[in-house]
Amino acid sequence: MEPFFIHNKIIDGRAFAGRLLDDVREKVDVLSQKPCLAVVLVGDHAPSQVYVDRKRHTCEKVGIESRFVSLPENTTEETLIQELRTLNQDPAVHGILLQLPLPSHINQFRAIEAISPLKDVDGLTSANLGRLFAGKARFIPCTPLGCLILLEGMTSLRGKTVTIVGRSVLVGKTLAVLLSMKDATVTLAHRHTLNLKEVTQNADIVIAAAGQPGLITKDHIKPGAIVLDVGITRVDGKLAGDVIFDEVREIASAITPVPGGIGPLTIASLMMNTLKAFERQQI
Repeated sequence: MEPFFIHNKIIDGRAFAGRLLDDVREKVDVLSQKPCLAVVLVGDHAPSQVYVDRKRHTCEKVGIESRFVSLPENTTEETLIQELRTLNQDPAVHGILLQLPLPSHINQFRAIEAISPLKDVDGLTSANLGRLFAGKARFIPCTPLGCLILLEGMTSLRGKTVTIVGRSVLVGKTLAVLLSMKDATVTLAHRHTLNLKEVTQNADIVIAAAGQPGLITKDHIKPGAIVLDVGITRVDGKLAGDVIFDEVREIASAITPVPGGIGPLTIASLMMNTLKAFERQQI
């Protein structure tokens, strides 16, 4: 019998995320003070504005307060860093998320490093990444956390072979560490890997996170594998994943669609991290 969130091999990320959000809402409902998430957006990048709106809507849904800081495209790096430091010092703000990507004139690393590790609910500061790689995670980056929770809801990871296609810190590298800690055997590949099909064909689980539409075909997947498509690229005004969905679905045991797969789990993980940040700041 398929889990409640899988129908005809399609993993319903919204349904799975709904359960996670219900749990967050139940915990927030009994709090006398509500957690607060500050989202900082620089510029008018249209997709980023859509993602920010979804995060604000989800905050409202689970009872988390949200604060939206919108800065113009020409904001200097120094001004952005000062804004982040101001939020660090505000006791009414418990989590800070800097919406990426940033305008090209701002150094992304320096901007992220300006966020207090105690409020870094995206888990991307070097302090939090270092703790994660050392096995003492404070906050796990939201997309890898969503993938991990989803996979653990489907199968035991111990002994499984996993191929991740994509080596970004935001997803691939971090997820490789997390899955290794769960006793999976992980191969970290990318779009330039020679003989990529040979690397993916033996995997029980394939996670595509390269940001290259159509990279993964049915020839990359062994029958019965679980396939998570984390790649999101806008093509002709529509979102496209790294996996050719219709043909891979034929041979996979389960597959996430784009959209509606990993995206909702990323936002649910953000809500979980914000609640965790709030709880830790009350100690």
